[in-house]
Amino acid sequence: MKTMNNKFRAIATHTSLLTLCLLLSALSWYTMPAPSAQEKMAAAAQKGAPRILFIGNSFTFGAGTPVMGWRSNTVTDLNGNAIGGVPAIFKAFVTQARRDFDVSLETSPGRNLEFHLREKAGVIGQSWDYVLLQGHSLLDKDKPGDATTHARAAKGLAELLRGHNPKADIRLVATWSRADQTYPKEGYWYGQPIEKMALDIRRGYDLALQESAPLIRQVIPVGEAWNRAIKTGVADPNPYDGLTPGQLNLWGRDHYHASVAGYYLEALMIFGAITEIDPRSLGREEHAASELGLTPEQAAALQKTAHEELRSLKKQRRL
Repeated sequence: MKTMNNKFRAIATHTSLLTLCLLLSALSWYTMPAPSAQEKMAAAAQKGAPRILFIGNSFTFGAGTPVMGWRSNTVTDLNGNAIGGVPAIFKAFVTQARRDFDVSLETSPGRNLEFHLREKAGVIGQSWDYVLLQGHSLLDKDKPGDATTHARAAKGLAELLRGHNPKADIRLVATWSRADQTYPKEGYWYGQPIEKMALDIRRGYDLALQESAPLIRQVIPVGEAWNRAIKTGVADPNPYDGLTPGQLNLWGRDHYHASVAGYYLEALMIFGAITEIDPRSLGREEHAASELGLTPEQAAALQKTAHEELRSLKKQRRL
Protein backbone atom coordinates (compact mmCIF):
# COMPACT_ATOMS: atom_id res chain seq x y z
CA MET A 1 0.00 0.00 0.00
CA LYS A 2 2.85 2.33 0.93
CA THR A 3 4.55 1.56 -2.40
CA MET A 4 1.35 2.44 -4.26
CA ASN A 5 1.08 5.78 -2.44
CA ASN A 6 4.66 6.62 -3.38
CA LYS A 7 3.86 5.87 -7.01
CA PHE A 8 0.80 8.13 -6.93
CA ARG A 9 2.85 10.92 -5.34
CA ALA A 10 5.51 10.54 -8.03
CA ILE A 11 2.91 10.70 -10.79
CA ALA A 12 1.26 13.76 -9.23
CA THR A 13 4.61 15.51 -8.88
CA HIS A 14 5.51 14.76 -12.52
CA THR A 15 2.10 16.02 -13.70
CA SER A 16 2.45 19.22 -11.72
CA LEU A 17 5.88 19.88 -13.16
CA LEU A 18 4.60 19.23 -16.68
CA THR A 19 1.67 21.57 -16.13
CA LEU A 20 3.99 24.26 -14.78
CA CYS A 21 6.27 23.94 -17.81
CA LEU A 22 3.32 24.25 -20.18
CA LEU A 23 2.05 27.31 -18.33
CA LEU A 24 5.47 28.97 -18.42
CA SER A 25 5.81 28.20 -22.13
CA ALA A 26 2.39 29.69 -22.85
CA LEU A 27 3.19 32.75 -20.75
CA SER A 28 6.48 33.33 -22.55
CA TRP A 29 4.72 33.05 -25.91
CA TYR A 30 1.98 35.43 -24.79
CA THR A 31 4.42 38.06 -23.58
CA MET A 32 6.78 37.69 -26.53
CA PRO A 33 6.95 40.97 -28.47
CA ALA A 34 5.67 41.04 -32.05
CA PRO A 35 8.46 40.55 -34.61
CA SER A 36 9.92 43.76 -36.00
CA ALA A 37 9.89 44.61 -39.71
CA GLN A 38 13.54 43.53 -39.92
CA GLU A 39 12.80 40.20 -38.22
CA LYS A 40 9.87 39.54 -40.56
CA MET A 41 12.02 40.24 -43.62
CA ALA A 42 14.86 38.07 -42.32
CA ALA A 43 12.45 35.17 -41.76
CA ALA A 44 11.02 35.57 -45.26
CA ALA A 45 14.50 35.67 -46.77
CA GLN A 46 15.30 32.36 -45.09
CA LYS A 47 12.17 30.86 -46.66
CA GLY A 48 13.27 32.10 -50.09
CA ALA A 49 9.94 33.82 -50.87
CA PRO A 50 10.06 36.56 -53.54
CA ARG A 51 10.08 40.00 -51.90
CA ILE A 52 7.59 42.55 -53.17
CA LEU A 53 7.38 46.19 -52.07
CA PHE A 54 4.40 48.52 -52.49
CA ILE A 55 5.35 52.23 -52.55
CA GLY A 56 2.47 54.70 -52.53
CA ASN A 57 -0.01 56.75 -50.55
CA SER A 58 -3.62 56.53 -49.38
CA PHE A 59 -4.64 54.93 -52.68
CA THR A 60 -2.30 52.06 -51.75
CA PHE A 61 -3.06 51.74 -48.06
CA GLY A 62 -6.85 51.78 -48.41
CA ALA A 63 -7.76 55.06 -46.70
CA GLY A 64 -11.33 55.51 -45.51
CA THR A 65 -12.20 51.81 -45.39
CA PRO A 66 -11.58 48.70 -43.26
CA VAL A 67 -8.99 47.75 -45.88
CA MET A 68 -6.47 50.06 -44.21
CA GLY A 69 -5.93 47.90 -41.13
CA TRP A 70 -7.09 44.59 -42.57
CA ARG A 71 -4.72 41.67 -41.90
CA SER A 72 -1.83 44.01 -41.20
CA ASN A 73 -0.05 41.12 -39.47
CA THR A 74 0.40 39.36 -42.83
CA VAL A 75 2.53 42.13 -44.37
CA THR A 76 5.46 44.29 -43.26
CA ASP A 77 4.83 48.02 -42.93
CA LEU A 78 8.30 49.57 -43.25
CA ASN A 79 7.04 52.72 -41.53
CA GLY A 80 5.72 50.77 -38.56
CA ASN A 81 2.13 52.02 -38.87
CA ALA A 82 0.47 48.58 -38.84
CA ILE A 83 -1.17 49.11 -42.23
CA GLY A 84 -2.52 46.22 -44.27
CA GLY A 85 -4.18 47.92 -47.22
CA VAL A 86 -4.07 46.74 -50.81
CA PRO A 87 -0.79 44.86 -50.07
CA ALA A 88 -2.63 42.70 -47.52
CA ILE A 89 -5.38 41.90 -50.05
CA PHE A 90 -2.67 40.97 -52.55
CA LYS A 91 -1.09 38.74 -49.89
CA ALA A 92 -4.44 37.02 -49.31
CA PHE A 93 -4.82 36.42 -53.05
CA VAL A 94 -1.38 34.88 -53.53
CA THR A 95 -1.80 32.71 -50.46
CA GLN A 96 -5.07 31.34 -51.81
CA ALA A 97 -3.34 30.76 -55.14
CA ARG A 98 -0.65 28.77 -53.26
CA ARG A 99 2.06 31.26 -54.08
CA ASP A 100 4.50 32.53 -51.47
CA PHE A 101 5.37 36.24 -51.44
CA ASP A 102 6.99 38.31 -48.70
CA VAL A 103 4.93 41.52 -48.91
CA SER A 104 6.10 44.90 -47.62
CA LEU A 105 4.80 48.45 -48.00
CA GLU A 106 6.07 51.99 -47.57
CA THR A 107 3.24 54.50 -47.79
CA SER A 108 2.48 58.07 -46.76
CA PRO A 109 -0.82 59.97 -47.28
CA GLY A 110 -1.01 62.57 -50.03
CA ARG A 111 2.55 62.01 -51.21
CA ASN A 112 4.00 61.73 -54.68
CA LEU A 113 6.89 59.55 -55.84
CA GLU A 114 9.35 62.39 -55.34
CA PHE A 115 8.65 62.28 -51.58
CA HIS A 116 9.55 58.58 -51.36
CA LEU A 117 12.73 59.14 -53.33
CA ARG A 118 13.78 62.13 -51.26
CA GLU A 119 12.63 61.09 -47.77
CA LYS A 120 12.45 57.29 -47.77
CA ALA A 121 15.48 56.13 -49.77
CA GLY A 122 17.08 54.76 -46.62
CA VAL A 123 14.01 52.68 -45.86
CA ILE A 124 13.22 51.32 -49.32
CA GLY A 125 16.82 51.04 -50.53
CA GLN A 126 17.01 47.25 -50.28
CA SER A 127 17.04 44.26 -52.60
CA TRP A 128 13.49 43.60 -53.79
CA ASP A 129 12.30 41.12 -56.40
CA TYR A 130 9.22 43.18 -57.29
CA VAL A 131 8.35 46.82 -56.67
CA LEU A 132 5.10 48.68 -57.33
CA LEU A 133 5.18 52.48 -57.63
CA GLN A 134 1.95 54.47 -57.18
CA GLY A 135 2.13 58.25 -57.30
CA HIS A 136 -0.15 61.18 -56.46
CA SER A 137 -3.71 60.90 -57.77
CA LEU A 138 -3.32 64.17 -59.75
CA LEU A 139 0.24 63.33 -60.85
CA ASP A 140 1.15 66.82 -59.60
CA LYS A 141 -1.14 68.36 -56.96
CA ASP A 142 -0.09 71.89 -57.96
CA LYS A 143 -0.38 71.22 -61.70
CA PRO A 144 -2.97 68.45 -62.16
CA GLY A 145 -2.19 66.15 -65.06
CA ASP A 146 1.43 67.30 -65.39
CA ALA A 147 3.69 64.24 -65.27
CA THR A 148 7.07 66.00 -65.31
CA THR A 149 7.93 65.52 -61.62
CA HIS A 150 6.22 62.12 -61.54
CA ALA A 151 8.30 60.77 -64.42
CA ARG A 152 11.57 62.14 -63.03
CA ALA A 153 10.92 60.63 -59.60
CA ALA A 154 9.89 57.27 -61.06
CA LYS A 155 13.19 57.08 -62.88
CA GLY A 156 15.11 58.05 -59.73
CA LEU A 157 13.36 55.36 -57.71
CA ALA A 158 14.00 52.79 -60.41
CA GLU A 159 17.69 53.65 -60.44
CA LEU A 160 17.85 53.40 -56.65
CA LEU A 161 16.08 50.05 -56.53
CA ARG A 162 17.94 48.55 -59.47
CA GLY A 163 21.15 49.56 -57.73
CA HIS A 164 20.27 47.12 -54.95
CA ASN A 165 18.95 44.43 -57.29
CA PRO A 166 19.67 44.80 -61.03
CA LYS A 167 16.97 42.22 -61.77
CA ALA A 168 14.20 43.92 -59.78
CA ASP A 169 10.83 43.82 -61.58
CA ILE A 170 9.53 47.39 -61.17
CA ARG A 171 6.03 48.42 -62.26
CA LEU A 172 3.88 51.54 -62.09
CA VAL A 173 0.28 51.48 -60.82
CA ALA A 174 -1.85 54.04 -62.67
CA THR A 175 -4.84 55.20 -60.60
CA TRP A 176 -8.47 56.05 -61.24
CA SER A 177 -10.67 59.00 -62.14
CA ARG A 178 -11.69 60.98 -59.08
CA ALA A 179 -15.40 61.76 -59.06
CA ASP A 180 -14.69 64.86 -56.97
CA GLN A 181 -12.46 66.15 -59.78
CA THR A 182 -15.03 65.44 -62.49
CA TYR A 183 -18.54 66.32 -61.33
CA PRO A 184 -18.17 69.44 -59.09
CA LYS A 185 -17.46 72.72 -60.88
CA GLU A 186 -14.19 73.23 -59.00
CA GLY A 187 -12.79 69.92 -60.31
CA TYR A 188 -9.93 70.04 -62.79
CA TRP A 189 -11.75 67.55 -65.09
CA TYR A 190 -15.16 69.18 -64.63
CA GLY A 191 -17.55 68.65 -67.52
CA GLN A 192 -15.56 65.81 -69.07
CA PRO A 193 -16.56 62.12 -69.16
CA ILE A 194 -15.69 60.23 -65.99
CA GLU A 195 -13.28 58.05 -67.97
CA LYS A 196 -11.14 61.01 -69.06
CA MET A 197 -9.13 61.58 -65.89
CA ALA A 198 -8.03 57.94 -65.69
CA LEU A 199 -6.87 58.08 -69.30
CA ASP A 200 -4.94 61.30 -68.69
CA ILE A 201 -3.30 59.78 -65.61
CA ARG A 202 -2.40 56.72 -67.67
CA ARG A 203 -0.66 58.91 -70.23
CA GLY A 204 1.40 60.41 -67.42
CA TYR A 205 2.43 56.94 -66.27
CA ASP A 206 3.26 55.97 -69.85
CA LEU A 207 5.58 58.98 -70.00
CA ALA A 208 7.27 57.81 -66.82
CA LEU A 209 7.62 54.32 -68.30
CA GLN A 210 9.13 55.72 -71.49
CA GLU A 211 11.61 57.96 -69.69
CA SER A 212 12.66 55.15 -67.33
CA ALA A 213 13.14 52.47 -70.00
CA PRO A 214 14.33 49.80 -69.56
CA LEU A 215 14.41 50.10 -65.75
CA ILE A 216 10.63 49.90 -65.32
CA ARG A 217 8.76 47.01 -66.86
CA GLN A 218 5.15 48.16 -67.30
CA VAL A 219 2.16 50.19 -66.18
CA ILE A 220 -0.67 48.36 -64.40
CA PRO A 221 -3.78 50.34 -65.45
CA VAL A 222 -6.03 50.22 -62.41
CA GLY A 223 -7.86 53.34 -63.59
CA GLU A 224 -8.78 51.69 -66.86
CA ALA A 225 -10.10 48.67 -64.98
CA TRP A 226 -12.39 51.14 -63.16
CA ASN A 227 -13.43 52.55 -66.55
CA ARG A 228 -14.23 49.03 -67.75
CA ALA A 229 -16.31 48.31 -64.62
CA ILE A 230 -18.32 51.48 -65.29
CA LYS A 231 -18.73 50.78 -69.01
CA THR A 232 -19.95 47.21 -68.43
CA GLY A 233 -22.44 48.20 -65.74
CA VAL A 234 -20.59 46.60 -62.84
CA ALA A 235 -20.03 50.02 -61.23
CA ASP A 236 -22.05 53.24 -61.06
CA PRO A 237 -20.47 56.18 -62.96
CA ASN A 238 -21.62 59.03 -60.71
CA PRO A 239 -21.76 58.77 -56.90
CA TYR A 240 -23.27 62.25 -56.64
CA ASP A 241 -26.66 61.28 -58.10
CA GLY A 242 -27.31 58.14 -56.10
CA LEU A 243 -26.37 54.51 -56.63
CA THR A 244 -28.01 52.53 -59.42
CA PRO A 245 -29.50 49.29 -58.01
CA GLY A 246 -27.27 46.31 -58.69
CA GLN A 247 -24.19 48.43 -59.33
CA LEU A 248 -21.15 49.01 -57.12
CA ASN A 249 -19.80 52.34 -55.98
CA LEU A 250 -16.04 52.18 -56.53
CA TRP A 251 -15.51 55.46 -54.65
CA GLY A 252 -15.56 56.06 -50.93
CA ARG A 253 -17.74 58.62 -49.17
CA ASP A 254 -15.45 61.47 -50.20
CA HIS A 255 -15.87 60.55 -53.91
CA TYR A 256 -12.07 60.67 -54.04
CA HIS A 257 -10.58 57.58 -52.43
CA ALA A 258 -11.81 54.11 -53.24
CA SER A 259 -14.45 52.03 -51.52
CA VAL A 260 -13.71 48.45 -50.47
CA ALA A 261 -14.81 47.41 -53.97
CA GLY A 262 -12.43 49.90 -55.58
CA TYR A 263 -9.44 48.75 -53.55
CA TYR A 264 -10.40 45.13 -54.19
CA LEU A 265 -10.31 45.78 -57.94
CA GLU A 266 -6.93 47.49 -57.57
CA ALA A 267 -5.53 44.44 -55.76
CA LEU A 268 -6.97 42.09 -58.41
CA MET A 269 -5.22 44.00 -61.18
CA ILE A 270 -1.88 43.87 -59.36
CA PHE A 271 -2.33 40.19 -58.52
CA GLY A 272 -3.10 39.26 -62.14
CA ALA A 273 -0.24 41.34 -63.56
CA ILE A 274 2.42 40.12 -61.14
CA THR A 275 1.49 36.42 -60.98
CA GLU A 276 -0.07 36.05 -64.47
CA ILE A 277 -2.83 34.06 -62.77
CA ASP A 278 -6.39 34.64 -63.98
CA PRO A 279 -8.13 36.67 -61.22
CA ARG A 280 -11.30 34.64 -61.84
CA SER A 281 -9.51 31.58 -60.44
CA LEU A 282 -9.89 33.07 -56.95
CA GLY A 283 -13.61 32.34 -57.20
CA ARG A 284 -16.84 33.78 -55.87
CA GLU A 285 -16.10 32.66 -52.33
CA GLU A 286 -12.69 34.36 -52.21
CA HIS A 287 -11.74 35.02 -48.56
CA ALA A 288 -10.75 38.70 -48.67
CA ALA A 289 -13.99 39.66 -50.41
CA SER A 290 -16.16 37.92 -47.83
CA GLU A 291 -14.19 39.31 -44.88
CA LEU A 292 -14.37 42.85 -46.27
CA GLY A 293 -18.11 42.70 -46.91
CA LEU A 294 -18.37 42.02 -50.64
CA THR A 295 -20.95 39.48 -51.81
CA PRO A 296 -19.94 36.47 -53.94
CA GLU A 297 -21.67 38.12 -56.91
CA GLN A 298 -19.72 41.35 -56.43
CA ALA A 299 -16.42 39.49 -56.03
CA ALA A 300 -17.05 37.52 -59.22
CA ALA A 301 -17.97 40.66 -61.18
CA LEU A 302 -14.80 42.47 -60.09
CA GLN A 303 -12.65 39.42 -60.82
CA LYS A 304 -14.14 39.23 -64.31
CA THR A 305 -13.48 42.95 -64.85
CA ALA A 306 -9.81 42.56 -63.89
CA HIS A 307 -9.49 39.49 -66.10
CA GLU A 308 -10.93 41.28 -69.12
CA GLU A 309 -8.76 44.37 -68.64
CA LEU A 310 -5.60 42.30 -68.28
CA ARG A 311 -6.52 40.18 -71.29
CA SER A 312 -7.12 43.30 -73.38
CA LEU A 313 -3.68 44.65 -72.42
CA LYS A 314 -2.00 41.38 -73.34
CA LYS A 315 -3.61 41.55 -76.77
CA GLN A 316 -2.18 45.05 -77.11
CA ARG A 317 1.18 43.66 -75.94
CA ARG A 318 1.26 46.19 -73.13
CA LEU A 319 1.71 43.59 -70.43
